[in-house]
Amino acid sequence: MKNMTLALGLLISSFAATAADMSNGADNFYKSDKVTQQKVTFKNQYRMKVVGNLFIPNEMKQNAKNPAIIVGHPMGAVKEQSSNLYAQKLAEQGFVTLAIDLSFWGESEGKPGHLISPEIYSDDFSAAVDYLSTQPYVDPEKIGVLGICGSGSFVISAAKIDPRMKAVATVSMYDMGSAFRNGLKHSQTLEQRKAFIKSAIEQRFAEFKGGETAYIPGTVNKLDDSTPAIQREFFDFYRTERGGYTPQGEKAELTTKPMLSSIGKFMNFYPFNDIETISPRPMLFITGDQAHSKEFSADAYKHAGQPKELYIVPGAGHVDLYDRTDLIPFAKLGTFFKDNLK
Repeated sequence: MKNMTLALGLLISSFAATAADMSNGADNFYKSDKVTQQKVTFKNQYRMKVVGNLFIPNEMKQNAKNPAIIVGHPMGAVKEQSSNLYAQKLAEQGFVTLAIDLSFWGESEGKPGHLISPEIYSDDFSAAVDYLSTQPYVDPEKIGVLGICGSGSFVISAAKIDPRMKAVATVSMYDMGSAFRNGLKHSQTLEQRKAFIKSAIEQRFAEFKGGETAYIPGTVNKLDDSTPAIQREFFDFYRTERGGYTPQGEKAELTTKPMLSSIGKFMNFYPFNDIETISPRPMLFITGDQAHSKEFSADAYKHAGQPKELYIVPGAGHVDLYDRTDLIPFAKLGTFFKDNLK
């Protein structure tokens, strides 16, 4: 009985440890008193309204032409998750910054919500360049882009065909095409991929006939003994006070969950094809040395043209770089954009 009690105690302690808060001083909902925030809207080329938060340094000279940076949120997230933080921290360094909601997410237009559409997502960044280029206090020749997680692949896709993006940075990047085709570390077989595609098409047809929308699991809504470590990592951000955020009119349990019927769009998404054509515009890839997504930044760096840099943050996992201000290299990002948006 004593041994059984001890074993049960160890089991409970182990589960408590894995379910515990892993934020370690994270500050996703940071509010800076050094910048002014305003909501802005503009149209992408599909005539869809894109909504963003514009941050302007309080000390900025309004009658001068200033450099600007567009910030994209993690896939399935919204601008209030990670990108607002990055936008404010970079605005504190003197940049005009714009954190946007991708189409079909957050406050931006797109029906049905949560539709996967990497081509439209990428166009949202070009639309943000359009918008910033019309502002009298922004130098249209000094606009950079920053993509976090899935947005890293979208800004690369955009920059390949939009030379107005003068400097490109990614943090904890996911190649959303490879992730869906191959899985992490190419763990998904061709047969599994085909089965996934088949289920998506069956769901598409069901919805065409009036059936209810189905969603990819995304972040789980609760933990149990079988929850994998990567899902626990995302849960700690998206399903807790650390980073949980539900846009107005949405159901909390659906946040981060894309539509199953649209996954074929990612299967057919190859953002790193021709990545070398972005050169000679500079690229910076930031990832954690413990990040499960590190393979994507390494792959992009391998194929990118010069100048390029792969910057690895010691002790950082994938989600750590969403909001852990003690680990995120904001100074490195600031220097990168200052040097390349001269």
